[in-house]
Amino acid sequence: MVMKNYPPEFKADAVALVLSRPDRTITSIARDLGVSRETLRVWVRAAQALGEGGQQAAGGAGTGKDTPAGPVPSDDVLEEENKQLKARIRELEQERDILRKAAKPFRERDKLVNRSQFVEDHKLYGVKRLCRVLQVSRSGFYRWLKGAAARLARRQADEQLAERVRRIHSEHDGTYGSPRMPAELRAAGIVNHKRVERVMREHGIAGLHLRKKVRTTIPEPDAVPVPDLIQRDFTVEQPGTRYVGDITYLPVGGGRFLYLATVVDLWSRRLVGWSIADHMRTELVVDALQAAAHTRGGRLDGAVFHSDNGAQYCSREFARACRRLGVTRSRGAVGTSADNAAAESFNASLKRETLQGTQHWPDARTARLAVFRWITRYNTVRRHSRLGRLSPIDYEKTTDSLKSAA
Repeated sequence: MVMKNYPPEFKADAVALVLSRPDRTITSIARDLGVSRETLRVWVRAAQALGEGGQQAAGGAGTGKDTPAGPVPSDDVLEEENKQLKARIRELEQERDILRKAAKPFRERDKLVNRSQFVEDHKLYGVKRLCRVLQVSRSGFYRWLKGAAARLARRQADEQLAERVRRIHSEHDGTYGSPRMPAELRAAGIVNHKRVERVMREHGIAGLHLRKKVRTTIPEPDAVPVPDLIQRDFTVEQPGTRYVGDITYLPVGGGRFLYLATVVDLWSRRLVGWSIADHMRTELVVDALQAAAHTRGGRLDGAVFHSDNGAQYCSREFARACRRLGVTRSRGAVGTSADNAAAESFNASLKRETLQGTQHWPDARTARLAVFRWITRYNTVRRHSRLGRLSPIDYEKTTDSLKSAA
């Protein structure tokens, strides 16, 4: 029941109900009547203030008879209830704070060890409360606490072993991993190979692995034949007439790869178009060709673009892109890298000079930035043996100047 102005009869009946039911709380009666607890309490107090006559009026309003008087909670009782509620609220707030602080460390490593360590680090909340909230047995926690000295000694021994492993790893040029490292340490009396492997794993020490060969040229069996218009002749007398391109992989940490598609002008050896992505779909090589067209003024009319027989270069989508940009396609023989040696050489130089003997870049962003920096320096600074020790862009500028002077 929701009412803005309660009639006197309703108030009298409500007070009579409270006084007649000492076994029920004001809160429960107020809920049944649809009024607030404080409102009902005010009515009861007002009725009590009237004395015996007020109680009779309240009792007789509904029935015409006296209503048995029942005990009403005193102010002291209400105050005590209020204190208990506030204490419970503080308890719940502390439990909430404990769980919030414990959420992150519990996601890492061993949960049981984390919980015991958390109890030790936050004893200000009380061990009993912490163990209850985190569901840790107190006896288990105290057993864990007694083992602190042994754990410290084990941790120090692992650190010493890790330092020894690092020294051996360095002496062998980073090539020793598992099982070579345990075999090396066995002579020194360390025969627990699982412990050695665990320490190496925890400290990020790994041996040298052969780089996994990544196949980037996947022939398209149903491709329409395209003639080889280059015939391994990579010498060009005019700019913008012959381009070569290829796809190469860029190794990134975690066994992942990025892929680079290139378009090189055989005349100046300039990289005029390129594209990097985490896939080898046809759009990768199309984006590189479009970038080359943008560098050369928007189109590549009359130019020959030579590639291998990878599925991307044999696709209908790439053929349409070539027609749109005015390019004539050329492809070498299947399975013969020498037919596209200029593009292969460019990719080899890029990876050799950017990776410098390392196995991979730590992440994709680092790889992209390293390749971007090298490509920029390759075009503008790096001296090329076939260009009279000039950079590709300097060669183009010098040649253009000579032609203009002539």
